[in-house]
Amino acid sequence: MPDEPKTLDPAARPAATAGDSPAPDRDRPVGTAPRDTEATTVTQATPTTPATPGASAAPAVPVHHRFLVPVVLGLVLAALNLRPAITSLGALLEEVSEGLHMSGSVAGVLTSVPPLCFAVFGITAPRLARRFGPAAVVCAGMAAIFAGLVLRPLAGGTAAFLAASALALMGIAVSNVLMPVIVKRYFPDRVGTMTGLYSMALALGTSVAAAATVPMTDALGGDWRLGLGVWAVLAALAVLPWLPLLRDHDGGRAGASRTDTGASRTGAGASRTDTGASHMGAGSPRMDTDAPRTEAKAPAQAAAPRVTRSRTAWALGAFFGLQATGAYITMGWMPQIFRDAGVPASTAGVLLAVTMVMGVPLAFVIPRLATRMKTQGPIVVALALCGLGGYTGLFLAPAAGAWVWAVLLGVSNCAFPLALTMIGLRSRTGAGVVRLSAFAQSVGYLISIPGPLLVGVLYQHSGGWGLPIALMGGLMVPQMIVGILAGRDRTVEDEC
Repeated sequence: MPDEPKTLDPAARPAATAGDSPAPDRDRPVGTAPRDTEATTVTQATPTTPATPGASAAPAVPVHHRFLVPVVLGLVLAALNLRPAITSLGALLEEVSEGLHMSGSVAGVLTSVPPLCFAVFGITAPRLARRFGPAAVVCAGMAAIFAGLVLRPLAGGTAAFLAASALALMGIAVSNVLMPVIVKRYFPDRVGTMTGLYSMALALGTSVAAAATVPMTDALGGDWRLGLGVWAVLAALAVLPWLPLLRDHDGGRAGASRTDTGASRTGAGASRTDTGASHMGAGSPRMDTDAPRTEAKAPAQAAAPRVTRSRTAWALGAFFGLQATGAYITMGWMPQIFRDAGVPASTAGVLLAVTMVMGVPLAFVIPRLATRMKTQGPIVVALALCGLGGYTGLFLAPAAGAWVWAVLLGVSNCAFPLALTMIGLRSRTGAGVVRLSAFAQSVGYLISIPGPLLVGVLYQHSGGWGLPIALMGGLMVPQMIVGILAGRDRTVEDEC
């Protein structure tokens, strides 16, 4: 499942020396590179940039007992709210288009809004967190989601509907980035457990919104406005647990205001932030207590590669973008494809839920497998073949084999955790991983924006799904090629 955004940790672990021998790390989060090539990974939802020092650089603050329940409840409720604004709309796209008199092209614009908002608003999250504190920003993000979901059903035209959707997506974007920061700050000794809890809640929210929106709409009288607006109730509940945390200055603004560029800080406190992966479901930050290792941090950062000169970096960016394109097309258009083939609306929503939920188990399996392989090309090929099979089935018999095609496309969409894992494996230093992550995300999200829009245009002008599905299947070929190139056993430092 895509989509799914992640934040960068600018503190960089120095590269291992020739004499280092990595110790077994049974608790290393799935989706991260081995300890000597520790990776910084990112959530699909929001690219970040090393030019804006992240709030995650602040020292972790163990959670006070009086904040334990609000933090845990806040994490779970926030994660549940990070996708319903997107997948609920996909389930009712036909009704929304008819109600607002949208053309296929305009509907395509609507399905392109999520990656655009994630790219634009996600990079503001670290700066906002340093100013107001991560908990306050996440609280505001939940409030923005609530406001957007309340205003969206009240929109009388397309422009107002897009503006309300953008407001909700802005809240999702900043929360995507800062949720792993919250985990690391309040649970430094339970990062893996809390990240797993948060990831499962996110996947659950994604799947439930896709499957339940149509039945709830029918139960509410068939009005699509009520069917979309009901998700505002869940967003309102997500605001409440964060309110007590606004008074937690030790874990809030005071900690978030400490920034770290990686090259200037050499104190013992700076050494305690590892470049462990932190993203939804595929990894989590890890705390390192080897204070003496900070002396090597500045040289490691100074030697950070110029990734724009690396062919592997460009291949990774293209791979990230193509898999994101497929994910957003799936979330925005797959229910409509099934409905036009004669599948009932409620069943089409469940089929989308099946596609999304496939990412839950595979997000843990694929990264672990990838880190044990010298090259990741075989996994790239296997996932692309699943995608080709799913799109071929949609082209030939969309209704007859709908469940099979949904499963195959769900497997194919697991190229997302693979892309994150390869980002960590393609650099030898933490500084290199930070730059490679930001570059791959930036390039990738730019690539993914036109995809859903183009599908809508082709659907409108061709009068059917044959040409759009052919395009979607055809994109699997370049995704396979650039994925094989990105999966070769080399690092960006070798090419810069």
